[in-house]
Amino acid sequence: MEKRQAEMLVHGTVSCPSNWERSRCLALIARTVREQIAKLRPTACIVEGLFYAQNFQTALIMGEARGASLVAAAESGLEIFEIAPRKVKQTIVGYGAAQKLAVAKMVQRMLNLVEPPPADAADALALALAYAQATSRYSFAPPKRV
Repeated sequence: MEKRQAEMLVHGTVSCPSNWERSRCLALIARTVREQIAKLRPTACIVEGLFYAQNFQTALIMGEARGASLVAAAESGLEIFEIAPRKVKQTIVGYGAAQKLAVAKMVQRMLNLVEPPPADAADALALALAYAQATSRYSFAPPKRV
């Protein structure tokens, strides 16, 4: 039996002009996620577990963006799973406190990419790879459903 190789279909980020209100950015995030779900027809949504940033304002903004994405995924009927950041790093790099560059380099290697993906894309691709491994028939710890 041939082992299936993971491949990257698409990656990207949602960016808003700095002069936009936060509510407008959240609407753009939700709309973009809905559009990508309609286009790519995924079977699951994988999100990174919450982390506690030292900057409360940054944590609040990230939580709002995460919420907009989760609503769009839930409205589409996707199963939503959460994986802790340390678990993703442990799965991909073998070390739970790995640096972002190490994660990006390993994602590049695992997906046979010409160059490492940008940091945010590398995080998202690492989540997808960690989910694929966690749901393989050899896994003992399935991801947490949200």
